[in-house]
Amino acid sequence: MGLFDRLRGEFIDIIEWLDSTNDTIVYRFERHNNEIKMGAQLTVRPGQMAVFVNEGQVADVFLQSGKYELTTRNLPVLSTLKGWSYGFNSPFKAEVYFFSSKVFTNLKWGTSNPITIRDPELGPIRLRAFGSYSIRVSDPTQLLEDLVSTDGLFQVDEISDHLRNIIVNCFASWVGKSEIPLLDLAAHYGDLGDRVRDEIKPEINQVGIELTQLLIENISLPPAVEEALDKRASMGLIGNLGQYTQYQAANAIEASANNPSGGNAGMDFGIGMAMAQQMANAMQPQASAPAAPPPPPTQPQWYISRNGQQLGPLALNQLAQQGLTPQSLVWHSGLDGWKKAAEVAELVSVFPAAPPPPPPPVQTQWYIAQNGQQLGPFALNQLAQQGLTPQSLVWHSGLDSWKKAAEVAELGSVFPKTPPSPPPLP
Repeated sequence: MGLFDRLRGEFIDIIEWLDSTNDTIVYRFERHNNEIKMGAQLTVRPGQMAVFVNEGQVADVFLQSGKYELTTRNLPVLSTLKGWSYGFNSPFKAEVYFFSSKVFTNLKWGTSNPITIRDPELGPIRLRAFGSYSIRVSDPTQLLEDLVSTDGLFQVDEISDHLRNIIVNCFASWVGKSEIPLLDLAAHYGDLGDRVRDEIKPEINQVGIELTQLLIENISLPPAVEEALDKRASMGLIGNLGQYTQYQAANAIEASANNPSGGNAGMDFGIGMAMAQQMANAMQPQASAPAAPPPPPTQPQWYISRNGQQLGPLALNQLAQQGLTPQSLVWHSGLDGWKKAAEVAELVSVFPAAPPPPPPPVQTQWYIAQNGQQLGPFALNQLAQQGLTPQSLVWHSGLDSWKKAAEVAELGSVFPKTPPSPPPLP
């Protein structure tokens, strides 16, 4: 710097920055020997911030726009600075860094190499992604200490590569974890961009930069895969392939007939015969295709309560394995609440049927001989009414002959027991 520039710097007392670029983040105000005069005017315009550095240490930060007078009276933090004096030989050495606080938009990011992911529908595929993002300065002191240092002109391209690598790395992780089918990714561009931005925000904030927006503009596939998808979409648009073939054949015949040099007679004849055959088949009554079988009935999913715990879902044939009893509480969709198994009609087949009651015992038919006549048959309780005595002759099926009643064990309850004889007198 020449003598004229030195003298010009001695008289300058206005410190300001008029940015003529669109990509400058930090600008260091140039002064001869970095000398700042007492009472200098610092102008911070809208969209700017300023950091005052003295002897390698941040002395003050100006976050609001306005005009500031650099005096110890207005800026108490400067009172610790040494040697404020008047005149040309001020020993005060300082630097002023201006920071642009505007939002830097339309910064591009993209994958330099394809990312391989496993798509739930298409399987392993490779894709590329492109988009844009926006940043702004959130902490000028942190940015100055971590990235700018003594750089007198710090621009966007000095940090964009670093930010782009962080974005691509996080994007690849989120796409792999999201398991969103590739054909549905377009519907989730906004949500995916917000998730990636929130994920990397803390890391970027550590250097004093804020990521204000992250947009995903396009996710593309290799050309071969895109061509296959286009063919698949074209087949869907064509619809009935047979009708489309007939239409193409008809156009070919018409084009051949209109050909002044004459068409291929053999080809026209073959196509005509094929179309005639198709028309004949169309005119014949078509056998109705057999109706598709009805879908199998939906099996209800059962739940059972055992020892205070809910077990299930279970099929009907699994309930018995879980210790189902008629008193067990069960439920399935359609029941208005838990029911005892014995009250649910569907479970009737699960419990074994109760055995039938035993048949009543067959009553023995008795016969009695009285005055040389056979009387009967009688039930056991009717014998006494017929004048049964211990000497009466009786018979029933099972006895080998007529017996005295006293000799038949079954009749022991009919006769009263003989009271015991009193003991002999002394």
